[in-house]
Amino acid sequence: MTTEPAHDPRPTFVRALDQAGKQVAAVRPDELTGCTPCADYDVRALLGHVVSVLHKLARVGTGGDARGVPDVIDGVADDGWASAFARARGEVERVWADDGQLDRMVELPWATLPGRDVLEAYTHEFTVHSWDLAYATRRLAELDPELAGQALEAFSKFAPPEARSEQGGPFSPVVPVPDDADVYTRLAAYLGRRP
Repeated sequence: MTTEPAHDPRPTFVRALDQAGKQVAAVRPDELTGCTPCADYDVRALLGHVVSVLHKLARVGTGGDARGVPDVIDGVADDGWASAFARARGEVERVWADDGQLDRMVELPWATLPGRDVLEAYTHEFTVHSWDLAYATRRLAELDPELAGQALEAFSKFAPPEARSEQGGPFSPVVPVPDDADVYTRLAAYLGRRP
């Protein structure tokens, strides 16, 4: 009896990072104060959060504690976000290049998971934040629908609507959208954003 090799999430993770990196690089300095679908973040803060998530992912990949990294990185020049993202991404890819990382248990602030599950979760986070940036800057046509479909499927399993409340938590209640809405609109609405 043969067993299938375990799924390697890194190729899809790289696609999500490619998409996020394009969105980050496209932001112009005059767009930094614009509103985003994330109520707590303008575009600058959302960029700072995306870069922060990369720093957190690199830290947990080396056995460190992500709670030591702020949720939003600041102090980046208006025209420096693309390079800040690229530097942080390079560190993440270096840390997670070793195949052994995929089966190592990784401690996150919200769970302890095998590395492959960590990368899948962050693939979906980068997919959602790509939509947030694209929506805020009106660049929605540039998004990969397959990534959104995978994220929507994953979130429907680990963030069911009945487990949410108006009182907080990472996801707000589901927002209704038309049945024929595109997959990114459905994903955003599922997570409580108002597309």
